[in-house]
Amino acid sequence: MSEQKPGAARVAWFDEATHAPLIVEHAQRLESFLAAVADGEIDRDELSGQEARVVDLMKQLEPKLDPALHAQVTELLCELTAYDIMHTMHIMQQARPKSGFRG
Repeated sequence: MSEQKPGAARVAWFDEATHAPLIVEHAQRLESFLAAVADGEIDRDELSGQEARVVDLMKQLEPKLDPALHAQVTELLCELTAYDIMHTMHIMQQARPKSGFRG
């Protein structure tokens, strides 16, 4: 998801009918994401590259925000990050075997 060009269709953040976030679906189409997960592993360089892209976008966007909007975007980023961590943990919990080993 690079910088949006003038006149381009706005990318929805959530599904209007279900109110489910769509950010994950958008992220899964990023070239950088697809390249990183292609081998099924995330190495230190791929993680560092993603961090650098996030920080670069933050540096570009943060100065453009007035204080009230900055507070809202900060809250959104924190809530989205918490949701992502919780979602990942939920998926991992669901993948665990339901029964214990009996030996």
